[in-house]
Amino acid sequence: MSECKEGCFLGMGNPLLDISADVKDEFLTKYDVKLNNAILAEDKHKPMYDELVKDFDVKYIAGGATQNSIRVAQWMLQQPNSTSYIGCIGKDKFGDQLRKSAEADGVKVCYLEDEKTETGTCAVLIQDKERSLVANLAAANNYKKEHLESAEIKKVWEAANFIYSAGFFLTVSPESVNFIGQHCNDNKKTFAVNISAPFIAQFFKDPLLAAISYADYVFGNESEAEAFGKTMGYEDCSVANVALEISKIARKNEGQKARVVVITQGADATVVATDGKVTEYTVPVLSKDKIVDANGAGDAFVGGFFAALINGKDITACCDAGNYAASVVLQVSGTELNGKPTHTF
Repeated sequence: MSECKEGCFLGMGNPLLDISADVKDEFLTKYDVKLNNAILAEDKHKPMYDELVKDFDVKYIAGGATQNSIRVAQWMLQQPNSTSYIGCIGKDKFGDQLRKSAEADGVKVCYLEDEKTETGTCAVLIQDKERSLVANLAAANNYKKEHLESAEIKKVWEAANFIYSAGFFLTVSPESVNFIGQHCNDNKKTFAVNISAPFIAQFFKDPLLAAISYADYVFGNESEAEAFGKTMGYEDCSVANVALEISKIARKNEGQKARVVVITQGADATVVATDGKVTEYTVPVLSKDKIVDANGAGDAFVGGFFAALINGKDITACCDAGNYAASVVLQVSGTELNGKPTHTF
């Protein structure tokens, strides 16, 4: 295994404390949410969080899509201080819990603390091993680009050679994503983004396209790819064609290396498009009786993928590592990481 320098992998995103519970159809109907989806909380969803805590057997898990990926990458790399993470939390007990959890997993957290707003939360509603995410961003919504410009935080992103942001962060600070994307392009670093949810493609099209213009890697799943294709008006919205079209989107800096687009499809083959070609990678079979819930599996795939990429591995090995990490997370609640990985690079 090659040596990962301190802080070589940096994530930027919305740190959230996941409040996870198994729910029935009536609860989903009451709050007008659908399984296998992710949305931002509206006023009608706000009572949901207290109701979950009061009436359900909930689990609290350090979450947020990008933070999950960073935690999984750190676990897969098994090298101290390999990863770091930037985002905004409240100065409260939930924020303390997030910090404690991430640091226990070996991640260097560089949170901006908002003293006036509570730490963000995400309702993880699980039914029949599927999940719906409803995020109340709260403090996570208050991240400011000025935080990146501080001397202490500048050292963090200057030290990183691989930087990743889920699409959710585009709802908060697209200027931060563009700033870091340009830095990566100018310094020949690896920059990656994730579509993250259908609503990002539908309602944040322009910030997403701007982020993709800097990206060396773009991730997503089949429903996100379809939403992107429809938003862009593609006649063929198949996963393979959408992945190919995303790979062709013009780079902000001409002459950059070919973009790699990775679209996961659960248990179906992972689709990878780059340099005018589409390749499918088989996902190892995991028996249904071993699956606890699907929350965080996509995030884990990205973390595993990057762990292999950082070690200089090819796309096949990166997909193998991503699928291994996803399979581990599928067998636990949320993104709990225990023991050491059995996967080797």
